[in-house]
Amino acid sequence: QVQLVESGGGLVQAGGSLRLSCAASGLHFIDAVHWYRQAPGKERELVAYIRDGGSTWYTDSVKGRFIISRDNAKNTLYLQMNSLKPEDTAMYYCTASGVWGQGTQVTVSS
Repeated sequence: QVQLVESGGGLVQAGGSLRLSCAASGLHFIDAVHWYRQAPGKERELVAYIRDGGSTWYTDSVKGRFIISRDNAKNTLYLQMNSLKPEDTAMYYCTASGVWGQGTQVTVSS
């Protein structure tokens, strides 16, 4: 079964950190893998992606705070989130090869 499973979300105070994981089964990461997020009442937003060669891209609002990484041997994608802000509150999703995970909720309290 092809699937992506996110984990690591939770409730954290502003300024805190969380590390999200996205484990793949039934597929291998090739080319870029992405993290998206969607806050209530808002459109889904691309947060970051990392290419197979290691190059990365971040949306402006998370630059300097979030770090995306991947472990191809483990078929796992990560998102280290530091200095979290209430506006980072959202459901976070990973996607690769057209497959989406079910999401993990991140809530940042002020």
